[in-house]
Amino acid sequence: QVQLVESGGGLVQPGGSLRLSCATSGITFNRLPITMSWYRQAPGKERELVAAISTTAPVTNYADSVKGRFTISRDNTKNAVYLQMNRLKVEDTAVYYCKAKTRDGQHEFWGNGTLVTVSS
Repeated sequence: QVQLVESGGGLVQPGGSLRLSCATSGITFNRLPITMSWYRQAPGKERELVAAISTTAPVTNYADSVKGRFTISRDNTKNAVYLQMNRLKVEDTAVYYCKAKTRDGQHEFWGNGTLVTVSS
């Protein structure tokens, strides 16, 4: 059974930083090519892709709105993914979700999300 659990959200002032973590179980990063992604959903808006990383290749992808501020990384020894968020803005406020998707597209799994609030 695959589970994804996000953590690290909270309240931060504009310009501050947070590091989100996505702990997984039932997934072995080194065994399968999987795309791990962070999405976010702000109130009244659609869920959007923030960043993505391959578990088996040094490939990352970022939304234009977070390029240069956010960094996605992974630890294959822990089967975990992280999102370092710097220079946070009020518009970064959202629930952040972790997603795992197999490269063949056959399987997709989501976490329950962690709330990030950027406010003074």
